[in-house]
Amino acid sequence: MPELPEVETTRRSLVPVMEGRRFESVAIRRPRMARRNVRPVDVVDRLEGRRLDRLGRIGKFMVGDVEGDITLILHLGMSGKFQIKDIGEPEDMHTNVVFTTDAGQEIRLVDPRTFGFVAAHTPEELEFSSIGSLGPDALEALPPVASMGKVMAGRKVAIKTLLLDQRFLAGLGNIYADEVLSRAGIRGDRESGSLTVDEVRAIRAAIGPVLRAGLKHGGTSLDDLAYLLPDGRAGQFTSRLRVYGREGEHCRTCGTLIKRTVLGGRSSFWCETCQV
Repeated sequence: MPELPEVETTRRSLVPVMEGRRFESVAIRRPRMARRNVRPVDVVDRLEGRRLDRLGRIGKFMVGDVEGDITLILHLGMSGKFQIKDIGEPEDMHTNVVFTTDAGQEIRLVDPRTFGFVAAHTPEELEFSSIGSLGPDALEALPPVASMGKVMAGRKVAIKTLLLDQRFLAGLGNIYADEVLSRAGIRGDRESGSLTVDEVRAIRAAIGPVLRAGLKHGGTSLDDLAYLLPDGRAGQFTSRLRVYGREGEHCRTCGTLIKRTVLGGRSSFWCETCQV
């Protein structure tokens, strides 16, 4: 699933073609893509003819301010990617949502697995949406060490699992959680409550650099190429990963072979020498 760096990279690509533009039409090719609205047709009715004033982001969600006090939510899901095309250009298979702007461009959401979605919420609906339960953004609003430690105190949940909990921090997923823990020198299976203040500080200190590095290189595109930038390029952070997906390869720091374990049903990669 695209994580914070991939979503932020996508957002930055969409801003020039979406912000300040009016939606001439909105086509929902598969109603499932608008499932977060009670009536999928509301997405069309609430967006067509209206201007998108700002496209921001919270965690893995792109969040847009649409005139008329409507909030547009865009989520890539497991395999979603956006494309920017001129009207009339051939469509890729699995093009499920198309926004046509007053500049004559189409912003297309291509999603083979349809785990992504678009939503258009009123303020009341937004309060009870998936956005309403998100924790602070891991890049823009990282809590202080004391606040993070307070949440972890006394908890038996594995620290990797906690980092994946979007109510704790919004934006980290399986790839970047492993990379953060590698940089911090901490095993993912450690109980959150067992971490010292210095270890909590190390995790916090690792989050920003890891996410900014992923963002700098356009995110991570794995072998399935489920994530691509809107211009069709693959993210280049893949070759710079310290541990994720590198089972059996040498640790970049100490040379120990990277191990893979399953934690909470997710593959986790780590160095048994560098992470304690």
